Amino acid sequence: MGFRLRRSIKIAPGVRLSVSRRGVGASIGAPGARASVHSTGRRTTTLGSGIVPGVYYQTSASGHGRRTRGTAKPAAPDPRRSVRAIKPGLFAPRGEKALYNAVQRQDVPAIRAVGDRYPAFRVVAYAIAGLWLTTTQNGEAERLLSEIFSTGRDPAQEKFLRRYELLRVELPIARGVTAELTINRAAVGLALAELKQLRGDVAGAIDVVEQLEPTTYSAVSLAELYAAAERWDDVIELTNGLANEDDASALLLVFRGEALHGQGLFDAANVALTAALRSKSRADEIRLLALYERARNFSSQGKRALARKDLERIIAQNADYADVRAQLEALAT
Repeated sequence: MGFRLRRSIKIAPGVRLSVSRRGVGASIGAPGARASVHSTGRRTTTLGSGIVPGVYYQTSASGHGRRTRGTAKPAAPDPRRSVRAIKPGLFAPRGEKALYNAVQRQDVPAIRAVGDRYPAFRVVAYAIAGLWLTTTQNGEAERLLSEIFSTGRDPAQEKFLRRYELLRVELPIARGVTAELTINRAAVGLALAELKQLRGDVAGAIDVVEQLEPTTYSAVSLAELYAAAERWDDVIELTNGLANEDDASALLLVFRGEALHGQGLFDAANVALTAALRSKSRADEIRLLALYERARNFSSQGKRALARKDLERIIAQNADYADVRAQLEALAT
């Protein structure tokens, strides 16, 4: 799992697949400010400080009246303007006021301190601080997220986040895939799994994702982790009966092909990888990954010409992809 994000495709409510043309990967968050307009007229404004990526404020408004076509872009929001939000009342608990103010300032140490001082706000504070720290202090982020994940509690059910529905987070799931979520147990678990995998604890990452509710993004994350651990039987069981219906299923078919190849079932692997490539509308990076795995599979079968053809297709689109050039040189000898 890397940290780059450029293109995102909505695949389910609250879930997006994101792919970078420069390489397979994903990132957490987007600094600064941005605005977007949906074809329905729905306008979304996102503001951040540009200092601490990962968590951002978002407001939306539904458009009314006649829809218009055109290429005009909405004016960029002024990052200096604050987002209108409900504020703690005069008689709100001290912990609530302290956490609200710390989040408004994007003061991560202060957010963490609220969790240390006020047990009633610990789950929310540690979730926000932990997610924010995933790009700067992996060790501390893992400590905070591990502590709240082990409680089994869902930050989204805490009163603070139910009252102040402003925070969302983008989290890497697998090669080429990211989920856009509210701050909830899934977000905490996926971030924690990412941190464990970066530290080399793939088994620990698997244990975390296996505890999450089965969803599209947890399935993709789990398949990628099973593949990293070479748990081929688990990958195959997880991907049984799949059809290439969207980017998520296409990526799962790639993992299936990788697993079947790992078991020496080369013909079956070719079927899965060819299915992953069946739709040309899938994200470029998923298709490149499928071509890469299929070329590797062909090479294992001794089908050098077919392997070379797939590798050349990758080179035509991305000349610097992985070790494709080295593989082409090896096939030429």
